[in-house]
Amino acid sequence: MLIQRLAPLRLFGVDPGGPRWPMLVVNDGMMTIRPPVLDDYGAWTALREDSRSFLTPWEPIWPGDDLTKSSFRRRIKRYSAEIERDEAYPFFIFLDEGRRLVGGVTLGNIRRGAAQSGTLGYWMGVHYAGRGLMGHAVRMVCRLGFLALKLERIEAACLPDNDASIRLLTRVGFSQEGHARAYLNIAGQRRDHICFALLAGDEIRPSVASPRS
Repeated sequence: MLIQRLAPLRLFGVDPGGPRWPMLVVNDGMMTIRPPVLDDYGAWTALREDSRSFLTPWEPIWPGDDLTKSSFRRRIKRYSAEIERDEAYPFFIFLDEGRRLVGGVTLGNIRRGAAQSGTLGYWMGVHYAGRGLMGHAVRMVCRLGFLALKLERIEAACLPDNDASIRLLTRVGFSQEGHARAYLNIAGQRRDHICFALLAGDEIRPSVASPRS
């Protein structure tokens, strides 16, 4: 069962003086995942700038002001509104008891009613890739999606030549379901994507993450 396969997680509210929406924090002893706040700007912009050449082949084109504080402020405002409307749940990923930002993961495009589903997206800083950390974070967020957000299906898509992402999703337990033509605009071009999904009743496979410096 899902609950038995993963180490217990702690979900709790923090920062009562922060955003209007409750801040959902997940911690499993190695990694902390929580929604972004404005104070994360310095760590976020440094990590994104340092990882620019690593990330841009796999993402939509960055706006010219993407790393400015005003743009980040608008991002935080949008995140807050999306959480309040139950449309998306963005998270930053931290090591060292929440002190070291290493990446981000989002459960977006939340559909309720008959669908009860969401779409997974993620990015990892260049110096933290290849350690299993993103797989560990995805497991935590998927469990949160199923148990706390009551989703029944989590979808994900990646470029056919993104071997690392394909391995990640497969190792977590996602099943490949199809091929979507011209699915998203990535790096300035409409690109085909491979489609994956994980269901609430599926097994989430164990993590092999390493928190080493």
